[in-house]
Amino acid sequence: MRYFIIAGEASGDLHGSNLMREIKNTDREAEFCFLGGDMMSVVGGKPLIHYRQMAFMGVVSVILHLRTVLRNLYVCKKTLRTFSPDVLILIDYPSFNLRIAKYAKQKLGVKIFYYISPKLWAWKEYRIKHIKALVDNMFCIFPFEIDFYKKHDYTKTLYVGNPLMDAIDTRPEKGEPFSAFVRRNKLEQKPIVALLAGSRKKEIADNLPMMASIMNEFPECQFVVAGAPGIVTSYYTQFIAGHNVKIVFGQTYALLQQASAALVTSGTATLETALLNIPQVVTYNVKFGRIILFLYKILIHTPYFSLVNIITGKPVVKELLGSQVTQQALKDELKSLLYNISYRKQMLHEYQLLHKQLGSAGASKTAAEAMVQLLTSKVD
Repeated sequence: MRYFIIAGEASGDLHGSNLMREIKNTDREAEFCFLGGDMMSVVGGKPLIHYRQMAFMGVVSVILHLRTVLRNLYVCKKTLRTFSPDVLILIDYPSFNLRIAKYAKQKLGVKIFYYISPKLWAWKEYRIKHIKALVDNMFCIFPFEIDFYKKHDYTKTLYVGNPLMDAIDTRPEKGEPFSAFVRRNKLEQKPIVALLAGSRKKEIADNLPMMASIMNEFPECQFVVAGAPGIVTSYYTQFIAGHNVKIVFGQTYALLQQASAALVTSGTATLETALLNIPQVVTYNVKFGRIILFLYKILIHTPYFSLVNIITGKPVVKELLGSQVTQQALKDELKSLLYNISYRKQMLHEYQLLHKQLGSAGASKTAAEAMVQLLTSKVD
């Protein structure tokens, strides 16, 4: 069968690659056309469009890159017609994906699967009407999403587990000693504070300078940035100039598993950090922080903004948003993460409960088998 897959971000590339691999194991005649990145390329060849040409965040960024956005939509629609897939598989990235879904469903009659639901339970809940109208089956990665969709009278859902469990369980650096990691990356033999400042340039520009600014308060530690895919070294160095902060690329899990603590910009990385059992503080620093904090309280439907707290339903990790992100707040929290033994122990205990809540590895395999079954049995 023919599978057309769209992943518009780095995390989608990771999960898309694992899904493609499992689809190939289930459907030996699978053919792929996809928008994604380097990891999906290893499984399925060259992407139609690389996600680096798609990762535009916010209204301003989309307007500034409008010509590219329109071209991406045009190329995607044209290729859908010529490739004639049996199914269109969407991975998060709702602004782009729902537009393509509308075209594929209404103009071409293509079956549509959504793998990794948009976070409608947090914001833009109105998009549920588009999901109900366009998506044949939703493959959820958080248990509470099933109840969310059921509340909105959409029951074509299946909880498949969380694909991060797969990615973390199969990471190549699993079990690597600390000494080997620091030697390989020419780091110092002292505790690591990992800095995960986001995967987009604007997130990095807004968050990394504040993260790096507190390092002098912790001379006993080394601060190391997890470089995001597609971001060059020179982009990072402008924000850490004057600070002895190191950068490693393509080694986020390897870095995290060696870290004593982490400063993490909100997103998938917060959950990855928790699943690797690293104490963390979650930050999201933006311009006009007070206004953003005010708007958050009005527009966001959840009491928390980090995935760890949203899934558990309680403040497992400290969240700092907008004007709450200050040097003092970061210093105080990092000191607690590093040196308050009972505080660390309680956070790690909550992480173990989170592990149990999400279940074991195998989400990609479960999702792939369910998709192929639905396609071959023609069950709606």
